[in-house]
Amino acid sequence: MPIDVSTLQLRIHPDPLLRRRAATIPAVDDDVRAVAEEMIRLMRLHEGIGLAAPQIGLSWRLFVADVPARDGQSADDSPATATKGPVVYINPVLSNPQGGITPFEEGCLSLPDIRGDVMRPSIITVTALNLDGEEFTATAGGLLARCWQHEIDHLDGILIIDKMSQMSRLRNRKALRDLERAD
Repeated sequence: MPIDVSTLQLRIHPDPLLRRRAATIPAVDDDVRAVAEEMIRLMRLHEGIGLAAPQIGLSWRLFVADVPARDGQSADDSPATATKGPVVYINPVLSNPQGGITPFEEGCLSLPDIRGDVMRPSIITVTALNLDGEEFTATAGGLLARCWQHEIDHLDGILIIDKMSQMSRLRNRKALRDLERAD
């Protein structure tokens, strides 16, 4: 049965789907392409740089990213630190962490008004399928590497609140409780 993409909407913590490990997508078909297109629309609507399928109610191993170049950086950097427009990652796998573990303040569309320091490798490689079902591998640093790791955490049922520094968790305690009460 085809998916009605008009029913897809951003899920907010503590939605239980955000805590489930997503399933591998068996084949790249028109449904997957339609969902990816809608995910890009929703990511832009909510002013994000990445969005994972569980965040819109689908337990699929799929995410999209559109990371703009920042001052002094470009999508042509090696390793890349930005994308040249939106990119779709189907059944992504991370490998080859490099460059040491660095802190950076992250936010999340599924955790509005919550931001905190998360430690992650500064350079990472991803292997995934594109919308034609072809495998590709890319290596990134900077914000793009962080985005990939953040979105793949979503595919594994992990949220930034699970990885934040203790100080960041304490700073966000009230906002997190408010989200959980609103459910």
